[in-house]
Amino acid sequence: MTAAMLRLALYQPDIPQNAGTMIRLCACLGVTVDIVEPAAFDVSDRHFRRSGMDYLERAAIARHDSFAAFDAWRRAAGHRLILAETDGATTHTAFAFQPGDIIMVGRESAGVLPEVYAAAQASVHVPMRFGLRSLNVAVAAAIVLGEALRQVGGYPAAREDGR
Repeated sequence: MTAAMLRLALYQPDIPQNAGTMIRLCACLGVTVDIVEPAAFDVSDRHFRRSGMDYLERAAIARHDSFAAFDAWRRAAGHRLILAETDGATTHTAFAFQPGDIIMVGRESAGVLPEVYAAAQASVHVPMRFGLRSLNVAVAAAIVLGEALRQVGGYPAAREDGR
């Protein structure tokens, strides 16, 4: 199995540095990134290159003009939508991820709209200590994606040097 079976979707990202971190994560793990616009910044290749996002050419990125366009594409392709949210219904480790799942993270400032929740097949959260609000979105994405990759056997093969 390969990581390409899983995808990470960024819903209307607010902070370019977080988006850049998640794109780098996905480039390194062989996971496609879906950017659901509008974003709060220019998501063009030129803009990311100017920001030093040198992993951009190694990442598989699909852009969607709106959530409606993304959702129509996702449904037609048969992908489940799994939200990674601070108030997700189950912990990410208790959820059974499947090949083809799309893990979506929300906007840093506002999460996702009710229509996105309604379209999702499930929502997960990373357990945290009581009284703390949330993880950085890129950190949460890495934790949830890591568990999903572990479950589906989707981590890239070891390099030639065995690492």
